[in-house]
Amino acid sequence: MSQSKFNQYLELTKPKVVLLIVFTALVGMLLSVDNGLPPWDKVFFGLVGIGFAASAAAAINHWADQKIDAIMLRTQHRPLPQGDLTDTNVIVFAALLCAIAMGFLVWKINVLTAVLTFLSLIGYAFIYTFFLKRITPQNIVIGGAAGAAPPVLGWTAITGNLTGDALLLFGIIYLWTPPHFWALAIHRVDDYAKAKIPMLPVTHGIQHTWLHMVFYTILLFLLSVFPYLVGMSGWVYLIGTVILGARFLQLVWQMRTSTDPMLPWKVFKFSIWYLMILFALLIVDHYLPVHDFNQKVFQTPLL
Repeated sequence: MSQSKFNQYLELTKPKVVLLIVFTALVGMLLSVDNGLPPWDKVFFGLVGIGFAASAAAAINHWADQKIDAIMLRTQHRPLPQGDLTDTNVIVFAALLCAIAMGFLVWKINVLTAVLTFLSLIGYAFIYTFFLKRITPQNIVIGGAAGAAPPVLGWTAITGNLTGDALLLFGIIYLWTPPHFWALAIHRVDDYAKAKIPMLPVTHGIQHTWLHMVFYTILLFLLSVFPYLVGMSGWVYLIGTVILGARFLQLVWQMRTSTDPMLPWKVFKFSIWYLMILFALLIVDHYLPVHDFNQKVFQTPLL
């Protein structure tokens, strides 16, 4: 395979998105263990399985959205609109990634993680991409559950069960997703309108979308404090999440009156850093020897 062909297949996997997914899954793994590190083999095979499944979902998304991608300026360079790869290439590639992912998760991890990973793949690659994205302006709200699953998958990969702590991590990403994606949708509103995708800024206007962004950012700010309240983290995380949340809310609020056409893009970019730093703080705080993690209140297995 030539380097250019390799890059084309690599682009199908949306590597930057997958890296963020794998990182949040890793955080779930590390937080699931009260003392020390989780077994290296479960971490390795779990992240490979989760990462390959996310890559398969991304490839299916490329295939399903190729006509839309050809219209939108942001996505015209992708391999399918450019004719670099065929439908068969992408479908076979996605199927192979999915098979490897499920094989590793069932063989080396556990069935619960394999099932949850497969459901999140179906949720994003098919339910969101083929249906929600095309029929409702609340697509990202309803479909955001699939994208919020990685820390839960990481947690179950190590523990074999699902607890309230894992669902708390899920909730943070779930509430983060709408303001994160709507900032991009506002920045690219003309693109989405041209492609006839009913994103909220297209169907209800930018001001209406901004109100929704404020609402979800406030909810995110409040929920992000809960890891501290339930004993999952300590003061380091609490201080960090308050600073990050205040900055996120400030940037979103500025969109109300700002005349800077690049502000929505800046909000979108900041939101990525917000999530990365927030989850990094969870890890740092978890391994600081200053907290009593025996006070966790959400540890009862749910599954």
